[in-house]
Amino acid sequence: MKTDIEIARSIALKPIDEIANQAGIPVGSLEHHGKHIAKVDLSEIPSTPPSGKLILVTAITPTKAGIGKTTVSIGLALGMARLGKRAVVALREPSLGPCFGQKGGAAGGGYAQVLPMEKINLHFTGDFHAITSAHNMITALLDNYIYQNRNNPIDGLSEVLWRRVLDINDRALREVVTGLGGSVNGIPAESGFDITPASEIMAILCLATSLEDLRRRIENILLGYTKSGTPFTVKDLGVAGAITVLLLDALKPNLAQTTEHTPAFIHGGPFANIAHGCNSILATRMALAHSEYTITEAGFGADLGAEKFYNIKCRTAGLSPALTILVATLGGLKMHGGVDEKELKAPNVEGVRKGLANLDRHIENLGSFGQTVIVAFNRFATDSDEEIEVVRAHCASLGIGFAVNTAFSEGGAGALELAQLVVDTIGREPSKPLTFTYPLEASIEEKAQLLARKIYGARSITFSAKAKKQLARISTHGWDRFPICVAKTQYSFSEDPTAYGSVRDFDLEVRDVVINTGAEVIVLVLGTLMRMPGLPKSPQAQRIDFINGFIEGLS
Repeated sequence: MKTDIEIARSIALKPIDEIANQAGIPVGSLEHHGKHIAKVDLSEIPSTPPSGKLILVTAITPTKAGIGKTTVSIGLALGMARLGKRAVVALREPSLGPCFGQKGGAAGGGYAQVLPMEKINLHFTGDFHAITSAHNMITALLDNYIYQNRNNPIDGLSEVLWRRVLDINDRALREVVTGLGGSVNGIPAESGFDITPASEIMAILCLATSLEDLRRRIENILLGYTKSGTPFTVKDLGVAGAITVLLLDALKPNLAQTTEHTPAFIHGGPFANIAHGCNSILATRMALAHSEYTITEAGFGADLGAEKFYNIKCRTAGLSPALTILVATLGGLKMHGGVDEKELKAPNVEGVRKGLANLDRHIENLGSFGQTVIVAFNRFATDSDEEIEVVRAHCASLGIGFAVNTAFSEGGAGALELAQLVVDTIGREPSKPLTFTYPLEASIEEKAQLLARKIYGARSITFSAKAKKQLARISTHGWDRFPICVAKTQYSFSEDPTAYGSVRDFDLEVRDVVINTGAEVIVLVLGTLMRMPGLPKSPQAQRIDFINGFIEGLS
């Protein structure tokens, strides 16, 4: 089979005007970025709630190679189109860090991709650069404020919380000292870099419901505290207008196409292990307004991405999915069944059976939100029919719909079974209101306890001394009404990335708390998770090149 990039190059793309016409978007609402990509004006989002059906794609706890949610999401849109349904997929934008680090790309795979994949995986429409620039512009303006008020006993800051961001994996920048080289270069201070998907600006862009809401959220960003202990925000800095201006174009959703020319909105890109892991509310609403079925995904396993999709995104936007799809693979099930990671492709029926406990936990968790759940089995060439039948029979015993997906190798034809199951299930089982894990009125500690017990299966969750200091501030200033966003490993229900399967009755500790008053979420950092990833021993960048007029090495 051809590589992802070879498949992408083999497909003759349609002009983006034709793709927009399919979705009922007038050409006058497009801002063209070449022939095959366009930004869409926010006027295409209706003021009344759109009538389209929202479908969430999530997954069991992933392996390091992933589970294939994006491929399933895109494949489902292709399958829906083959059934004669108007379907649109709404996805996050890839980050340069993972593209040049471990993954090589994040635009789907095989014959289920969003195109042009080279541009989507690289600079695309410049949204990530705009977010990086806006974030670091705040940093520069804040540093200047501190420098200009260094001798002012009233207006000076006693503590700075705002860091820097870069959309590159660079472990050396996690902790830095700025302002060295004499007073002409500023005031020496400790700082550090997070990756751009962890930026609060990224979260704000994805959670904003309008341009006005974007401006309001930017104003409310907490930068630090004055010498009197008062919170100091972007509004106090007086630059919210300037930062909003930098994000005017980035706020508009991006329209592209799939390998079978169905419309695709690609906008925003927070990671689910360090942020809330969903594409923008604006892109989702726009997709819902221009389709019968909108398919979207939430990053990593359902304990991270799906939980945040419901408790944060849906609660903020007033969304409620008609159905949730849980993606599983034999490799993932075997890993959770105790099979060595080097042996995941070899047949092992017993390993699959043992790994079903992880699938069951996620089904149970998704059911706690009131969601109707079906399982999409993402099939690989090495999978045996006997092993697949074990999973199918298990789902049948639970009364859970099951479909095999082969969109990677067959495009929309390989997702017809899944597409028909989705249509039939939604038609048979009316959607129910979401049930959230915790009430917003609860304290941050209470929210954390409910989430840890109900979703992770933990025995307890405690807070470090550093985290408790932040909790006191949160309570004092009334920020405890915000939802929580847990930053932890994606490879386990626990904070131990090697604790596979369906672990329970473990202890968790929140080692740090990040207060995002603009995004209106409280980030709880667990375990050793870093908000700035490092590069692997052999980064994908070593395989990316421009050869004979073509980009190679992206996937």
